[in-house]
Amino acid sequence: MTTDAPHDAAQNRHLTNILEAALLAAAAPLSLSQLESLFDGDAQRPGRDAIHAALHQLSSDCEGRGVALVEVASGWRLQVRAEMAPWVSRLWEERPQRYSRALLETLALIAYRQPITRGEIEDVRGVSVSSNIVKTLQEREWIRVVGHRDVPGRPAMFGTTRQFLDYFDLKGIDQLPPLSEIKDLDGVWPQLDLGEPVAQSGEKSPD
Repeated sequence: MTTDAPHDAAQNRHLTNILEAALLAAAAPLSLSQLESLFDGDAQRPGRDAIHAALHQLSSDCEGRGVALVEVASGWRLQVRAEMAPWVSRLWEERPQRYSRALLETLALIAYRQPITRGEIEDVRGVSVSSNIVKTLQEREWIRVVGHRDVPGRPAMFGTTRQFLDYFDLKGIDQLPPLSEIKDLDGVWPQLDLGEPVAQSGEKSPD
């Protein structure tokens, strides 16, 4: 009596290997639609269930290794495990970028209270928000204008982006550490792996 089990197992392994190669080659996370598009024109194009199963298998294969399969807002990606960072970071000469307390507080307020205007951020922090901070966060594609408050002057309202979620390994904003578990904004930084803030100067209280 013949069985298709060995053939099916080989097909599943082949599919897992294809997804692994694609995720390694990609410069950004790949969505399920993008993974499906790898098989356009194939006579036996795998279904979404098969791709999900292959991703689960790939995740299991990565257990105990230096890389992990992670699902973020934009899709799936293979990345170095955080505990490997001290060694892998030595491949690059430049130091990791450090951010000022003012920038981190501004980002945290936008993340937790979005949509929020610049004036509302200043009301909470008690100091003015530098234009350079907003520019830096927008250039990093961590925040964007999501609308305008319906008040005189129609100030811009800011919210976080999909890139923000991807950077911090989040599938959704609901995965942020609950504010109820954070005594102050200092508690946000280690939980988001932002490191210690650098000192900043030149901030002024709002007029």
